[in-house]
Amino acid sequence: MSIVTSILPASAPETPFVSALLEKPQTQKMLINGNWVEASQSETIDVLDPANGTTIAYLQRGTATDVDQAVKSARAALPVWGKMTPRQKAEVLHKIADLIDANIEALSELETLDQGKPYSVSRWAEIPSAAKQFRFFAGLCHAVEGKTINNSVEYQPEGRDVHSWTLKEPVGVVGAIVPWNSPLVLTAMKIAPALAAGCTVVLKPSEETSLTAIKLGEMALEAGLPPGVLNVVTGYGHETGSALASHTDVDKIAFTGSTQTGRAIVDASKSNLKRVSLELGGKSPAIVMKDADLDLAIPGLANGIFFNAGQVCVANSRAFIHADIYDQVIEGVAAYGAEMQLGHGLNRQTAMGPVVSRKQADRIEAYVEGARNDGAQILGGGRCGDNGTFIKPTVVGNVSTASPIAQDEVFGPVLVAQKFTEMDEALNWANDTSFGLASSIWTRDFSTAHKVSRQLRAGTVWINTHSMFDAALPIGGVKQSGYGRDSGITALDNYLETKTVCAVI
Repeated sequence: MSIVTSILPASAPETPFVSALLEKPQTQKMLINGNWVEASQSETIDVLDPANGTTIAYLQRGTATDVDQAVKSARAALPVWGKMTPRQKAEVLHKIADLIDANIEALSELETLDQGKPYSVSRWAEIPSAAKQFRFFAGLCHAVEGKTINNSVEYQPEGRDVHSWTLKEPVGVVGAIVPWNSPLVLTAMKIAPALAAGCTVVLKPSEETSLTAIKLGEMALEAGLPPGVLNVVTGYGHETGSALASHTDVDKIAFTGSTQTGRAIVDASKSNLKRVSLELGGKSPAIVMKDADLDLAIPGLANGIFFNAGQVCVANSRAFIHADIYDQVIEGVAAYGAEMQLGHGLNRQTAMGPVVSRKQADRIEAYVEGARNDGAQILGGGRCGDNGTFIKPTVVGNVSTASPIAQDEVFGPVLVAQKFTEMDEALNWANDTSFGLASSIWTRDFSTAHKVSRQLRAGTVWINTHSMFDAALPIGGVKQSGYGRDSGITALDNYLETKTVCAVI
């Protein structure tokens, strides 16, 4: 069914910064204590354009020594940042947001070049969302507050009273480890609430996509963030990430990524029993009732799984569709995907870019071929282009709910569709997974939507939409999708400790 047979080439970048980067790949430095430094062992990592495999920059290959220096810097900066008033903190966060907006075209092109996503996604969705995170949490700098407690202590000295209250204090030094699929906005979702809570941060971006994190470090300094409050250490996960997670002077790890890596971080956190919040993998279900508005549901399902080439933790990678409309829906989603133009992200006509690497493309294809060998119905799909990183939108039907492609997080533009006749059947299938990150229900009957939303075991339920985000809306999972929440007021709780004070007066 697939119409797209070729990919669009890259267009020339429109911003001087990205143009200069492409003319001559530059070696990026790490940010430690307000200074741009090289890695202690002077080794670098090639940064590749996933659409064509060319080298676009070089990263410092940080080590445990570099992590240690960054943690010491963050520890020393805690009292400096802590002495600043909520208004002063808010002003810095607002300035960071303003600088993101002022540099939005360059950041968008850089994100697209580094990660592969279409420019339109970077420019109109993810980079603006990063700015919104800083503005939202700037507003919450004044909301870090305790409360008085009407206690029932009955053994105070005669003629005295007991007054009790709580204080909210920053947890301390935060290690933020973020993935490659939506680099800047996921970074902002960690850093903004941590700074609003009064914490200092050591950021470890993915070695696949560190370039916008480095630019964010530059903008943070320009905005007036004191040296050491934000440190950026680049490198491999098994080296810098592991060193950060196990460091005994880090008070908390905030991580987004795979469930497998999340388990390793929990193990590493045992070194000093540091606090951990995890936003992990997903296999998010979409339940499509027979009364669904298909003008909403078909493009909604397609965008929910094909957006960013399916490299989204909350993507609706499973669809349970009522038997009466099953064929119409899967054919509609496949047709929608077939018309999506694949290409280099910098080409403004591109609707879907590559997956992040050839290794990831091979992994996705292995899942699809395994399903095909088991007798699955495959609509669309296949590789496209010479570099091996482009996967066409794919719909897979006629598979068992227990098959690997229906249970594992494929993390690609692959929708697994299954038909149902009874609501309980669809709910059982939807909840029959080790993940619990997100879900959606598509129906015109709000009573059904309300009932189903209460029974779905997921951190987020969308009704007649999927992958709708806002800085005010908490996001996070249950089961093996992790714990803790990013975004929203509740995200502050990740970075605050409660201290109880009890006084005889």
